[in-house]
Amino acid sequence: MEIPFERLDADTLRAVIEEFVTREGTDYGGRVYSLSEKVDHVMGQLKRREAVILWDPASESLTLETR
Repeated sequence: MEIPFERLDADTLRAVIEEFVTREGTDYGGRVYSLSEKVDHVMGQLKRREAVILWDPASESLTLETR
């Protein structure tokens, strides 16, 4: 189930994005980005509708995916 990012309060949204970008195995290529830069990149993708937040009721977890 897709969760519109606009429905989350700012602190919750940031926590969801931070958890996503700090997962083990997340690779951003040759350049090292700060946590703030990674959060900004994902936020931009959400605003441009290139990424979505998905809720999985079976595992009761959120994830972010590209469209």
